[in-house]
Amino acid sequence: MDVFSLDWIGFILTGFGTLFLIGELLVNMRGFFGLIGMGFIIVYFAVYLETGSFIIMLIIYLIGILLIMLDGKVVNEGTLAIIGLACMLMAVALAAPSIFASMYAVIGVLIGGFSSLLFLKVFKRRDMWSKLTLKDQLTSEKGYNAMNQDYEKLLGQSGMTLSDLRPVGTIRVNHKNYSAVSNAEWISKDSEIKVVHVDGTKILVEKTNHEYSETHGSQ
Repeated sequence: MDVFSLDWIGFILTGFGTLFLIGELLVNMRGFFGLIGMGFIIVYFAVYLETGSFIIMLIIYLIGILLIMLDGKVVNEGTLAIIGLACMLMAVALAAPSIFASMYAVIGVLIGGFSSLLFLKVFKRRDMWSKLTLKDQLTSEKGYNAMNQDYEKLLGQSGMTLSDLRPVGTIRVNHKNYSAVSNAEWISKDSEIKVVHVDGTKILVEKTNHEYSETHGSQ
């Protein structure tokens, strides 16, 4: 009796394939888990599909794994993970020779995917994801710090109000518009102000002695 004619064999192949492929992405096994996982998945698709369909379904399945990992480690939004899971399930389900074999294959993917998380309790976590997250964090902090430095340069600068400050409003300093707050006073539109304090992106201003002239305000 051909073992691949049994409906439940798809559960074994897709389960272990998914287990080791996702496990390779989670923990640092130097490609060992990846080879085992690819072996199971390739056997599954090769047994039931012709060459052309085999390649297409294998690509769809692997794209699904990639989307799930990108969502979990980079995007953290959920949409990519859902699309990725749908790709994996669709690939193994369409490749199956019968409805029952399809159900076994789908269950194998689900159980294998969740079971791969157990590898994190035994093996060393792959550093790639930590480095990627750290890089994103450093990039954000760099941009935030650069913005803070631009705001700090406004300290002591003079400008004009583009709206009434009651006490929050809009000012223009060095031909750029900013949101600012007055120092517990009402400052009318087109008044000359001076930046007296900057805290992050919060700008505190005080009114100077005279109104901006039309010539001065148009510069």
